[in-house]
Amino acid sequence: MSYSDLLVQDARLVILRVINEMPSQRANSSVLCSILDEKFGHTLSRVEVKEQLRWLEERELVEIEEAGAVLLATLREKGELVVRGRVTVEGVKRPRI
Repeated sequence: MSYSDLLVQDARLVILRVINEMPSQRANSSVLCSILDEKFGHTLSRVEVKEQLRWLEERELVEIEEAGAVLLATLREKGELVVRGRVTVEGVKRPRI
């Protein structure tokens, strides 16, 4: 596995963790982009964050709503199980528990 693959997998886990910590387990792509960069060192563009949210949606980890130029992501039950380390999804880093 390449270094860039590891970074993407970690970014996906961080996105799920951040959404899990938000009120109502919901966050928008713009806020996620800022938090990923400022707190976790993942310098993804807004387009890249949206791509990762769509990827997570395809695997039923989040539910997406479009709100103008941003995506609103709500954590689904399976996504919460991934955050807790109870479910493994290929392409998402497994959390250390």
